[in-house]
Amino acid sequence: MKRLEGKSALITGAARGIGLAFAKAYVAEGAQVAIADINIDRARSAAAEIGEAAIAVEMDVTLQESIDQAVTETITAFGQIDILINNAAIFSAAPIIETSREDFARVVDINVAGTFFTLQAVARHMINDGIRGKIINMASQAGRRGEALVAVYCASKAAVISLTQSAGLNLIEHGINVNAIAPGVVDGEHWDGVDAFFAKYEGKAPGQKKKEVGAAVPFGRMATAEDLTGMAVFLASTDANYIVAQTYNVDGGNWMS
Repeated sequence: MKRLEGKSALITGAARGIGLAFAKAYVAEGAQVAIADINIDRARSAAAEIGEAAIAVEMDVTLQESIDQAVTETITAFGQIDILINNAAIFSAAPIIETSREDFARVVDINVAGTFFTLQAVARHMINDGIRGKIINMASQAGRRGEALVAVYCASKAAVISLTQSAGLNLIEHGINVNAIAPGVVDGEHWDGVDAFFAKYEGKAPGQKKKEVGAAVPFGRMATAEDLTGMAVFLASTDANYIVAQTYNVDGGNWMS
């Protein structure tokens, strides 16, 4: 039997990259998946690529009404939500003295508040309907440490780890497991933007930072999105029923904790 047979999942920021890889892995394991994304056209294309087990829902995690609508649409389509992956996030980098209040607020609004209030909305549904669900937050190895040029992003992912701990302790009394995944450096189109930040502030040639961080991974390369899917499937399955409030590093050996 497939590990997620008969389950329904809502994945935020799932129109591309890691979120899309999770959606494909979940469908392969028997689940139905709602691909939630602020870019609804891209979400629809991703859902069409996956097939009839996937739907697209528009979602802006900075707007409560958008979160609530996406949750409602997913429940209407599938009957309930058994699994939530809070994957939507943005990256930002700048020296401390150049970081604007607007940039700080946007990173925190998406990465922290977006995670919390989406978790809250889905948890309310799970509790009201008696669902022993699984909630998976996407943290980062950046949340385990500070970085000179990445203060706000690192802080936001540290907050995700902390929220995972608190929500996990609170929601397990309702049979809801909350855990997190902390990836390391993951290859993909988003890394073009990350590389550009470091090219600007460290004076590196385009592509140089990406090459350096990939070479520094003990495994020998950057991760692919598919390298993370095993943990995402595991934490959503019954195999993880006794795991509560944990954040798992999936980073090729970059960080040990």
